[in-house]
Amino acid sequence: MGLSGGVDSSVAAKLLLEQDYNVIGLFMHNWEEDDGSGNCTATTDWQDAQAVASKLGIPCYSLNFSKEYTERVFSYFLEEYKRGRTPNPDVLCNREIKFGPFSEYAKKLGADFVATGHYCGIKHKFTIQATSGRSNDTYLMRAVDTSKDQTYFLNQVRTEQLSNVIFPLANLPKSEVRAIAEKERLITARKKDSTGICFIGERKFREFLKTYLPAIKGDIVDKLGRILGTHDGLMYYTLGQRKGFGLGGVKGENANRWYVVEKNLEKNWLVVSNGEGEELFSRELTASNINYIGEFDYSKEYRATAKCRYSQVDEPCTVTHIKDNLGNITANANIVFDNPQRAITAGQFVVLYNDNRCLGGGVIE
Repeated sequence: MGLSGGVDSSVAAKLLLEQDYNVIGLFMHNWEEDDGSGNCTATTDWQDAQAVASKLGIPCYSLNFSKEYTERVFSYFLEEYKRGRTPNPDVLCNREIKFGPFSEYAKKLGADFVATGHYCGIKHKFTIQATSGRSNDTYLMRAVDTSKDQTYFLNQVRTEQLSNVIFPLANLPKSEVRAIAEKERLITARKKDSTGICFIGERKFREFLKTYLPAIKGDIVDKLGRILGTHDGLMYYTLGQRKGFGLGGVKGENANRWYVVEKNLEKNWLVVSNGEGEELFSRELTASNINYIGEFDYSKEYRATAKCRYSQVDEPCTVTHIKDNLGNITANANIVFDNPQRAITAGQFVVLYNDNRCLGGGVIE
């Protein structure tokens, strides 16, 4: 059981014990630095994980994956920002760490299953094949509590990585999880949910990023190329952003309606517009390296729903995979939405759904 020191994994461990599983807690230490105030947040989380394990009567061990995290996730995070894109490292953390080295270590301990406190579900489809016998396919499903559903963050996890995974919170609303923690008097019962990118903690994003990437100031311009001000570095901004670039008092323009419409790396321009944001809406995107979870025939155009960021509702769309010069189907696809979407952002993930099944997802190009 991946014990993070939070309420969700704490309750997940309790539920597994009630189902007569023999539970071993494993805490992942993925980052070496403190939060900028001299405190290492991982230390507090580790202490909470130990307290929960003690209360539940299970062993708990700490594993250090900071080297793997730096190589597989953080390096990608920095490279994407250098390209002027907006990455989502938490998506890669699931594939490259939680269901990678973490799961491999659990197997070395002799574990039959790996469990986490994610809000999502697993569905196994068993079939009998004449040549190979019993076959098992694995689907990733939405959680019952759709407001907490985390399938978006698991869209890059490979099918085989989920074959022996249990998500104990799949059918529970968050309110009930809190109630169980209170009833069991777990130390994490009222602990605040973690938000944002895990390794940044409570620090300001700009202060963190500039310690790793040089910030090159440049011009803020409108769509006509008129210089309106100075930006602190293109990496600090994202498409659709409405605050944080200090434009006010531009003659003839509403000071409260500026938003980012483009990042021009060649000229180091931050392009902004003033109004209702109509330039930010588009119906089509191209995605690369789409990962499908479970069997799915994508050789033909198909209908699905999709979303381009975690917080939005998935929208109806048509997905068509791109063929190479030899006519072979590639892992890249064009996705056309029925309705225009706001601020589709390169570097983020587009995640595909078929009703309650998460099909997987790819990187927005």
